[in-house]
Order: sequence, then structure tokens, then C-alpha cells
Amino acid sequence: MSAPEVLLLDYGAGNVRSAAKALERAGMAVKVSADPADVAGARAVVVPGQGHFRQVMEAFDESGFRAPVLAAAQAGTPLLGICVGMQMLLEGSEEAPGVAGLGLIGGTVRRFEHVPERKVPQMGWNSLDKVGNSPLLRDLACPAYAYFVHSFYVPIETEVDAGAITEYGVPFWAALSQGNLHATQFHPEKSGAVGLAILDRFRRYVLEEKE
Repeated sequence: MSAPEVLLLDYGAGNVRSAAKALERAGMAVKVSADPADVAGARAVVVPGQGHFRQVMEAFDESGFRAPVLAAAQAGTPLLGICVGMQMLLEGSEEAPGVAGLGLIGGTVRRFEHVPERKVPQMGWNSLDKVGNSPLLRDLACPAYAYFVHSFYVPIETEVDAGAITEYGVPFWAALSQGNLHATQFHPEKSGAVGLAILDRFRRYVLEEKE
């Protein structure tokens, strides 16, 4: 079986090189593209994101990706969001009131509260505990540990099928699966063997099971 190809979007607001290397290490062929026309024929779409929510969404929209990505997601194309790419799936973020996310999942991204004993952003390793049967975490021994760098989070009351929860003052979704939508708040490419295992499961249990 040939390595399944994923389309990694390059719209100027994500660590594309590191993400591409991690996806390749997990057994996927990667096509990096800045062309929205490539989305329609993609077997799977990977949306990285890094930076302020407003700047990320503006770069995404100005690059012309919103309409084709929404169409692909609604047609059932597997989608994997990474870091702010996960937050983009929701309706919006407290980081940029009035800026529309993709709205594929209901809810608003929230900011961690500043307290003396807890620094914001969260930077470092934190645990993952499975909820439900997300293909990203199938047969993964938990708690597992992944690497986070973020000041905003997807609140636990956000309704998704399954995923992984972690806690940093409040519990939140560290990874999620909702139909054909999958995402991680942490950086798989910085999370060692656990990050690679999660990307490997995306390949095996999302992409290859669709064949």
C-alpha cells in the first residue's frame, strides 16, 4: 500500500516545515500547498496554525482557503487541525472577539485566567486522558504526555464525539474527534513518541480505514 497523501495548507500562519516532517515520519506523503484549488481533490487536509487568532484567521481567509475547506469538511474529507488549527474549527475565540472561526464545531475558544501559581501561556508537557473512542487515541496507553504552548483552550463543554482531556487550572479538550474532524491543541511534532503515535493513528484509523 502506498503512503496516503495529505494536503498541508501553507497560508503563512503555521509551522509548515515541522508539521510536514512529522506527518512524513508517521507514514504519510505530504503535499504542501498555498493553492485553495488543491483542497477539492485532497484525500485529507491538515490545517496548522500558530499565532494570534485574528492574524491566523485573516491570513487563512486572505489566502482563499475558507470556502474550499468548509466544502471539503462538509463533504466528509478528513481534516486534522493542529494548535490554533484546532481552535479555528470553532465559531470564534476570546482572543479576537468578532472574528469568525470556521464554525464547524459549536462554541468559543477561551483564555486561561492569570493566577500567581500558574503561568500563561502554558508551556510544557501535560497529560492526556481519553474520553470516548477517538481514532487519534485508539489503543494509546493513557495518561500519555504531549507538549503544549498556548494561552487559549477549547472548553470541556464543547460537544464533540471523543478526544483527550487535560487540565491547566481548568479541564479542556487537548485533542478531539467530531465525525471527519480531528484536532490537537498540543504540537504532535514536538511531542516525541506520543505525538508520532497520534499522527500514526490518524493515518491508520482515519485515512487507511476510508479506503
